[in-house]
Amino acid sequence: EVQLVESGGDLVQPGGSLRLSCAASGFSFSTNTMSWVRQAPGKGLEWVSSISRFGNTNYANSVKGRFTISRDNAKNTLYLQLNSLKTEDTAMYYCRWDGTNTRGKGTEVTVSS
Repeated sequence: EVQLVESGGDLVQPGGSLRLSCAASGFSFSTNTMSWVRQAPGKGLEWVSSISRFGNTNYANSVKGRFTISRDNAKNTLYLQLNSLKTEDTAMYYCRWDGTNTRGKGTEVTVSS
């Protein structure tokens, strides 16, 4: 059974940082492209960042320079480092196995003073 379990979301002040994690199981994590997507309250799903099996990364313009995606294939874990957070980053963050568009249940990030 494929499982993606996100963690690390929290309430943080503008300018703060968080590190999100996604523990993957049930498929060949190391050979697949993985992504982070997010959904802000009342809005649609937004792609945030992707990382290939080779470590090549891409970012949405809205987060470029502030967020960093990484992976640890030995631990089957995907990460997203969020720096210089803005109120508009408030959303539920999901990791996604791109091969099947499978997502976890998400972790909530709230940026507020």
